[in-house]
Amino acid sequence: MTTKTNRETVTEDYLRWLEPQLRDEYANTTKTYRELRDIMFAKEFTWTVPMDDNRLQDGQDLRVEFVSMMPGSIRIKQDTADILLTVAPVSFLEVLISLSRKMAFVAGGDAPGWAWHLLTNLELHRMADTLTRPKRLKIEEILNTVIDRTYLPNGQGGFFPLAWPEEDMTRVELWYQMNAYIAELHPEH
Repeated sequence: MTTKTNRETVTEDYLRWLEPQLRDEYANTTKTYRELRDIMFAKEFTWTVPMDDNRLQDGQDLRVEFVSMMPGSIRIKQDTADILLTVAPVSFLEVLISLSRKMAFVAGGDAPGWAWHLLTNLELHRMADTLTRPKRLKIEEILNTVIDRTYLPNGQGGFFPLAWPEEDMTRVELWYQMNAYIAELHPEH
């Protein structure tokens, strides 16, 4: 019988905590997206545009929040925090969830709804379990397009496609892309 390591258990607990933050209340609840979640968590989010390293800190902040909300002694929390800091670099999944929280703060609504919105912008909402090899390859292609910023200058293919971009979105910090996107969706903000 194989027993799980503490690292595997903490990672599974963390992913179970993140998962409900991806779906809004109107999403189809008969479908699951665990495989997509796992692929996005396994994908390191790297940055090339100045100040996008802030998104990595946002991902780290999710880990801190998870640890602070869990029951247990300070020692257990510290052990969990240590594991999460070494489990992997900040992931695509963590950046997406962090962006959704920022969108909810700026534009209103709820963060899971915005997370689902971002998944829809990337056409990842079509990637329900069980994933075929071609779908896994398509997911990797989409994640790489966002991270490598090989989407279109108007943001199409990225998190924030714009109808009327004022500049090449592949060169704009994600924070400003998000704000331009919200301004198009909700001009009253």
